[in-house]
Amino acid sequence: MPSHYEDSLQHDIDRIKHKVAEMARLAECALEACIKSLATRDRKLAYAVILRDRRIDELEKELDRLCLEFLIRQQPVARSLRFSYITIRVTLELERIGDYAESIARQILKLAKLNAQISVERFQQIASLSIPMLRDAVKAFIAGDEALARDVLGREHEVDALRNVINNELFKLRSENLIPLEALTPLMTIARRFERVSDQATNICEDVIYMVTGDYPRKLGGETWRMVFIDDRNHCRSQMAEAIATSLDRPQFVFASAGLTPTEVDSGTVEFMRSKGVDLSHAKTHSVAQLPNLDAAQIIVALSPAAKKAFPKPTKAVCLDWSLPDPSDVTGTDEEKRAAYEFAYQFLREHITELCDAVLSDSIG
Repeated sequence: MPSHYEDSLQHDIDRIKHKVAEMARLAECALEACIKSLATRDRKLAYAVILRDRRIDELEKELDRLCLEFLIRQQPVARSLRFSYITIRVTLELERIGDYAESIARQILKLAKLNAQISVERFQQIASLSIPMLRDAVKAFIAGDEALARDVLGREHEVDALRNVINNELFKLRSENLIPLEALTPLMTIARRFERVSDQATNICEDVIYMVTGDYPRKLGGETWRMVFIDDRNHCRSQMAEAIATSLDRPQFVFASAGLTPTEVDSGTVEFMRSKGVDLSHAKTHSVAQLPNLDAAQIIVALSPAAKKAFPKPTKAVCLDWSLPDPSDVTGTDEEKRAAYEFAYQFLREHITELCDAVLSDSIG
């Protein structure tokens, strides 16, 4: 027969799981309501998603309290201790998903103001992939099902691929003037938010595997750091920064760059970087909206005062301001122009090297 302690322990665990299931159900319903609102242009439904996000936030706080009480009252060990730790992490993931649903609803309200015919088929497809991932991730947590968690992990690439398809199709529609410019960013944001739902579901599944086995599926020290450089036009400073960072050969990092209003890569920048052994002749510029997973980047660097506007809000990323003059804007003699490029190059190389070293030192410590 189970002891009184075992009965009490299981009772508390069941109560916590019930609250997690409730929180997940609200997040899932919010995402489904978003897709319905997008398809039917139902602004009332979009407003309801925004207002109901408060309940998800309240449940996160309630679960934090329940987990704290569980730790104090039960003093759990082994898997029960991991359960309480992972529950806190899972509720944080669910709270973020609730925020994504709210963000999608706000984008839908922006689209509702535009007189534009927009196909929602692709968005329904990405929702039909990411929402079941969330549902199954929570099921895996509730049941402690390692096999289901690993199954969900294998689906993430489908969502990533579809998100890229959506972005490419949106840019093609815009280039053909089939959707208004004002619709481009909201539509890309909606796709990005659903893709982020799949990321959060993946995080939950990794946590489930740890809860069940005591081991994370990713090896310690194997984390990849995403660093993004942003400036005004992505034609000079940010291109230099990405090229310099890549040349440092740091396999723990992935680097990208973008601009607020991208233009062609500056010819002076191409010529200067060639003298440093870097070929930018085939480099392409990107807008901030084209960046995959900007809100998943750990480090975002603004290279101009205006670029700070691109910092996601809210964000857990480390956002840095490395504003410096744009060498391509310098007028004067060839020597003065060369000096401007050299200053930017040395500034960026020094700062990027120091930052990468600091990140790796902190990770090792």
